[in-house]
Amino acid sequence: MSYIMKALKNKITETSLTTICTGLKRLRSVGSIFLLVGLLPVTAMAQQNDEQLLEKAVRKLMMAHLAVGNLYVDTVDYGKLTEDAIVGMLSKLDPHSTYTNARDTKSLNEPLEGNFEGIGVQFNMLEDTLVVIQPVSKGPSEKVGILAGDRIVSVNDTAIAGVKMKREDIMRRLRGPRGTVVNLGVLRTGVDGMLTFRVTRDKIPVTSLEAAYMATPVTGLIRFGSFGRTTYREVRDAMDRLKEQGMKNLILDLQQNGGGYLDIAVAIANEFLAEGDLIVYTQGRRVPYHEERARGAGSFRDGKLVVLVDEYSASASEILAGAIQDQDRGIVVGRRTFGKGLVQRPVDLPDGSMIRLTTARYYTPSGRSIQKPYEKGNNEKYGRDVIERFNRGELIHADSIHFPDSLRFKTLRQERTVYGGGGIMPDYFVPLDTNTYTKYHRELMAKSVIINTNLKYIDKYRKRLRSEYPTFADFKARYEVPAEAIRILEAEADKMKVQPANEEERQASMPRIRLHLKALVARDLWDMSEYFEIMNEENPVVRKALEIIEN
Repeated sequence: MSYIMKALKNKITETSLTTICTGLKRLRSVGSIFLLVGLLPVTAMAQQNDEQLLEKAVRKLMMAHLAVGNLYVDTVDYGKLTEDAIVGMLSKLDPHSTYTNARDTKSLNEPLEGNFEGIGVQFNMLEDTLVVIQPVSKGPSEKVGILAGDRIVSVNDTAIAGVKMKREDIMRRLRGPRGTVVNLGVLRTGVDGMLTFRVTRDKIPVTSLEAAYMATPVTGLIRFGSFGRTTYREVRDAMDRLKEQGMKNLILDLQQNGGGYLDIAVAIANEFLAEGDLIVYTQGRRVPYHEERARGAGSFRDGKLVVLVDEYSASASEILAGAIQDQDRGIVVGRRTFGKGLVQRPVDLPDGSMIRLTTARYYTPSGRSIQKPYEKGNNEKYGRDVIERFNRGELIHADSIHFPDSLRFKTLRQERTVYGGGGIMPDYFVPLDTNTYTKYHRELMAKSVIINTNLKYIDKYRKRLRSEYPTFADFKARYEVPAEAIRILEAEADKMKVQPANEEERQASMPRIRLHLKALVARDLWDMSEYFEIMNEENPVVRKALEIIEN
């Protein structure tokens, strides 16, 4: 690296550029991977013909970079210039090769890595005040006595309530390195004055498991939102618990699961497949062929299995669904998945930023590439694909989906027809139910009216509800959303200028609104699993899965 730094300090000359190229060759010879002033990724696997082109590119890029630094009329922000160059370079590749700065990299990695450092509360904002939904079990806030329903109004003597502070700024004040101390000012219903809590920040676990419950006496449902570092263990533990409750069949809910780590998808697929079954294989221009096969030690290789997907199921979700479908191990139900069949390798940069560079494509056991078509450099069109599917009627009518014969494949055991080149097409299509959510209901959700209604209602009646419904089973069987909650909702709607078109639309909206409110109350009294157990009573994809299993 000293060769390069010396050249950067000197004037722009042919000699200095030659010195830079010499430095690059030396770094390549020991297999280093780095980024030259944010412009040039280099790997030790480069072939001879590429090296000549690379050297020419280095000369040109460095000439431009050094010219700007030495000759430009105004001062230059080298950091911003470098980041813009990286972003510009990657934008000409595929839609999934991306760059994130150090701060964004940290926040993006936290949900997948399974922890972050902070005070350990689930919260929501009621108007401009932070209300604790639940303290994390055995977390730092619970240890000092912070309760559900508490309002955190100050952090280290800085007011965060009543000052219109951005949510991101509040999060920044609450989070911090493990072992550091933060003083919280808390208001509690029924207690006069402000309480002060001294909280020592700690590692807070982030779980990807969203639901695990028995949908029928013999059928369990497991839903998770991503494929993070802890997801495999969470899913295994959930399956063990459900089997103890009598689970013989399993619904694996991957709806809206955007993916994550490929190796975690492989580990979960291994739970369902026979020894030697191919799960996925990958291959790229510089990445050799690599395959993953089941070890045959999975814990659920025999029971009925249904996988639920939709247009937001992507990446690792598609690997898992594709393996189950191609091996004829289970049935896939829902709507065509997103279509991300590219593998990204993270390249960590010295300042904590990261490049996620596409290095290979993955293929399902039958040989399908799931990646949907894209135009290099046209990420906007790629990002609008789901909207275009809706506009074409694809999310409502299965016959609106067309695959060319060249993308036709056969499953490995039953030789059923499946298609590649644009996501996983389910075995049973379930249309998006546009009649379920009226325009009035959609606006209530979009403007957070339903969420705010629940916060105000649960804040007022939390103690009464906990006393009246000691168990979730009791709550699920007996609780009905009271008229007062609907009055709160309609008052909130008036504030936000959200009104039904007529009384008919209002009446048509109420069953789904009441179900949503009941699910939110269940979430706040228990957890997300109870929320989904309520919501899934009317979920057409879940209902179709239960029908298939029963028949």
